[in-house]
Amino acid sequence: MSRTDDVEVLSTGVEEARAAGWDDYVSRHPDGTGYHHLAWLESIAAAYGHKPWCLLAMSPGGNLSGILPLCEFRVPLLGARWVSLPFCDLGGPLASSQKAEFALRTRAQELVRQRSGKGLQLRLPGGPIDPSEEKAAAKVSMLCELPESSEALFSSYKPKLRSQIRKAEKNGLRAEVASGPEAIRQFYQVFAVNMHRLGSPVHSQQWFLDLQARYGEALKVGLVFLEDEVVGAGIVLLNGVRASIPWASTLAEHNRLAPNMLLYWTLLAHVTDAGCRVFDFGRSTLGEGTYRFKKQWGAIPHELLWEEVTPDGDPLSEPPSSTQSGGLRRTVESIWQRLPLSVANLLGPQVRKYISL
Repeated sequence: MSRTDDVEVLSTGVEEARAAGWDDYVSRHPDGTGYHHLAWLESIAAAYGHKPWCLLAMSPGGNLSGILPLCEFRVPLLGARWVSLPFCDLGGPLASSQKAEFALRTRAQELVRQRSGKGLQLRLPGGPIDPSEEKAAAKVSMLCELPESSEALFSSYKPKLRSQIRKAEKNGLRAEVASGPEAIRQFYQVFAVNMHRLGSPVHSQQWFLDLQARYGEALKVGLVFLEDEVVGAGIVLLNGVRASIPWASTLAEHNRLAPNMLLYWTLLAHVTDAGCRVFDFGRSTLGEGTYRFKKQWGAIPHELLWEEVTPDGDPLSEPPSSTQSGGLRRTVESIWQRLPLSVANLLGPQVRKYISL
């Protein structure tokens, strides 16, 4: 426990945070995301064993005035970095005042020092980027405002985009939005194959099952079928009027049928009619293919203000890059792609648990 300018900060476990109204606070905060929910921290602990920490800022009247989810992310031989939050683009404090946010940050730095952490990383959101300044930022978050209905959303698209959605349907694809463990298993069949194709260690299936069990109906799975085969799949997390899509994949051999177009449209239509008014397409690199894909849906780039400080709270002069050096990354990807899929799926989670991105 610590106190800063009349704001008391409590360091609690997940159950104490839930009892204090954590998730309700997240759902009401304008910057709250699905990642801020306790289910994210709980799933990290259950699937990968990283320790969760929940910081609660309490006002003098005893009301909750801010939260900060933290993960003590320990890597063998390298020690622990504290991250808010791993495995996603956004985290950091949500607060009702600058005093509460400052108190949460101060307490986080104290914990890092007390537990001999190597540093603290906060993955914070930023504002929209002016088109003339797009080249200034490498990684951005792509956000799209949604209208009052899926009909209005479809009408807002350019004819080319509408045609691509219809093309997928004419090609014999169908899509649905589901929930539950079986939907997760269907998603994982596509996701694991796609990660192997990209040369990237895959998350464990248990990680996704843990997420589904804890988020319940706030986690939706979009599935695209060619006859009875799942050829595209994605996961959406819901928080108030905001929907976020952390993962989406398609099978490369069927991409000519445009399953990605039908997948995103199905999810966008579903969350719009469910009352969401912001769709977070996730992180992209300016100018690259995924950036252009998301932009065609009306998404606007926003800065990602990832901060990293030392245990004493000093900013690192050169914050770690979100990607490996190009040459090394391509070499690792090439090696991983040559592994048999069964071996990659077995080894992938053992590696992935120590990669916080």
